Amino acid sequence: MRTATAPAASLALLLVSGASQAALKSESVSYHVNGQEFTGYLAYDDASTAKRPGILIVHEWWGHNAFAREQADKLAQEGYTAFALDMYGSGKLADHPDEARAFMQEATADGDQLRQRFVTAMEWLQRHPTVDSERIAAQGYCFGGAVVLNMARQGIDLDGVVSIHGSLASPIQAEPGKVKARVQVYTGGADQMVPPDQVAGLVKEMQTAGVDLSLTSFPGVTHSFSNPRADAMADQFDLPIGYDRAAAERTWRGTLAFYRELFDQ
Repeated sequence: MRTATAPAASLALLLVSGASQAALKSESVSYHVNGQEFTGYLAYDDASTAKRPGILIVHEWWGHNAFAREQADKLAQEGYTAFALDMYGSGKLADHPDEARAFMQEATADGDQLRQRFVTAMEWLQRHPTVDSERIAAQGYCFGGAVVLNMARQGIDLDGVVSIHGSLASPIQAEPGKVKARVQVYTGGADQMVPPDQVAGLVKEMQTAGVDLSLTSFPGVTHSFSNPRADAMADQFDLPIGYDRAAAERTWRGTLAFYRELFDQ
């Protein structure tokens, strides 16, 4: 895998805090893209000195929150260096759907800006001393699932991407020979935000472009099925979302199997 570059992006690292849990090391990371500060979260097993694959995690539309950091910790426990990046900017964490929508719309208004934010975080992860820079993947949830799919569509040099209850439709379309990543998608069969026409459209798009796609649809499962906090959010804001333990566990097992195959582990 080739190392990506992000034009006009400056990156300043500040290890804000560190925590150790057995061999697991986690750090909050402050970095900059075009003068704006972003705060990510890095997790890895510091008991090993071997270089390992790096996994980027892109948060839901709420912003960089505890759920994204928890996924980084889980991946670190599996032997990866995981970086839960920030697509909105430091301090931008929504506690209401209207605020989440505004943050998401700002981030996606400029496609070049969105790409730059992703690639800057990717470059930082590639430079981390625990990471094999030639072995990088990305997984995203909800908004983040759409982001990682669009990075794959644009030919970002990722080995694989995993979209988990992410939007599947996009004005960016995969083109034959452009997509480098293998693509894995998990979606809910009763997800009102990702209706069947989106699912069918993605399959047609990826088949036409010759992309290696694996897609799992869970019957009767709604949006945000992997997040245990989804039920509380559904009740509080009357949202058509909900946690499904069986789907979440199958998604996690499938994602790990995908990475093991991807990185020949």
